[in-house]
Amino acid sequence: MQTDPQQSPATVTPVAIVNLAILIPMLAAIVAITPLAIDMYLPAMATLASSFHSDITTVQQSLSIYLAGYAVGMLCFGPLADRIGRRPLVLMGLTGFMLVSLCLAFVNNVELFLALRFAQAFIGAAATVVVPGYIKEVYGENTAKGMSYVSLIMMLAPLIAPSIGSLILELGEWHLIFFILAAYAFILLALVLWKLKMPSDSDANSRSQKSFFGAYAVVFTKPGTKLHIASGVLTSFAFFCYLTASPFVYMEVFGLDKSLFAILFSTNVGALMLANVINSRIVVRYGSRLMLKVSTLLAMLAGSALLLVNLFGLSYHFTVAMLIPFMGFLGIMSVNADAIVLMKFKKETGTATAVIGTLRFGCGAMAGPLLALFYTGTAVPFSALMLSAVILVGLCQFFAAHGVQCEE
Repeated sequence: MQTDPQQSPATVTPVAIVNLAILIPMLAAIVAITPLAIDMYLPAMATLASSFHSDITTVQQSLSIYLAGYAVGMLCFGPLADRIGRRPLVLMGLTGFMLVSLCLAFVNNVELFLALRFAQAFIGAAATVVVPGYIKEVYGENTAKGMSYVSLIMMLAPLIAPSIGSLILELGEWHLIFFILAAYAFILLALVLWKLKMPSDSDANSRSQKSFFGAYAVVFTKPGTKLHIASGVLTSFAFFCYLTASPFVYMEVFGLDKSLFAILFSTNVGALMLANVINSRIVVRYGSRLMLKVSTLLAMLAGSALLLVNLFGLSYHFTVAMLIPFMGFLGIMSVNADAIVLMKFKKETGTATAVIGTLRFGCGAMAGPLLALFYTGTAVPFSALMLSAVILVGLCQFFAAHGVQCEE
């Protein structure tokens, strides 16, 4: 077996046929179909509206429809993956995503485009919902380390996807974007058929025998999971606040141009990536629980500083300086909260992933309306909401630790 250069043999579960140098990038690439499908076509929205003889606001609805389709898909396919195995779901998801992407390339009206975007997200979820389960199978007790590696690679997708979309539009029409998404899924499908062969794929004893609703009952009634699920969901809410508000904060509040905004946005993505590198190196030594607690405390400090610099109306340099560590700490919080939840399940990891993903998208969708509700024309509501989310994570962790002590 070829192991990760940063791992000792004792930290990897005995999966003799796994080549981590191929497996981890492949799993990250599977998860990346979602941000690629969301972000690659953003530069083409105006072109799509013109092509469909529709208005751009109708085309923009395809983003919300995609997120809804993805959430529904996760809810449906999570328990199914636990029951019939992960590999069939990956194959079905990538095949379906490829075929629907091809259909999207030939669409000529906006109604069919919206319907196919829902279908693309729904079937694509079948492939992505199984990835955390595979990571847990490989890394065992060090699942957070594997999650960090996947998150690190996956973060490149939303960073480069809009630029790829813009380049494609320079080379051809919007249809080419969906042809390329189909080709991407085809390459992944071939790679999965060739290389993705895990022990759980042929071991029926590793699968859940619970019914669809029974699997969800196991997840929601498992002791010690609710507060950690809530921690991950609240962390995602803070992320969505940043994603929703950052264009307004940088370009409207501080008056920065698009080029500088792109640089600063990339800098914060870089902070997330660096945080995942750091987490992958030290989480084995200190454990996910301690990493989550420490990163939450540090995020509270960074979030408080972010709120203060905006309350005092300081220049954008101070906001940038506070956001960089804040986003990094959020990255560490996210992967460790997920890892703690996944480690509590032996056969229902797909269902647990579906619960986490659906709640995250649902909670994240609240960021826009809440930011609009508290709109003041400044960066204060954005800072306050992010800090509030982190404080709530801290409370969840406090009560989780208290519960553990009571059980002991």
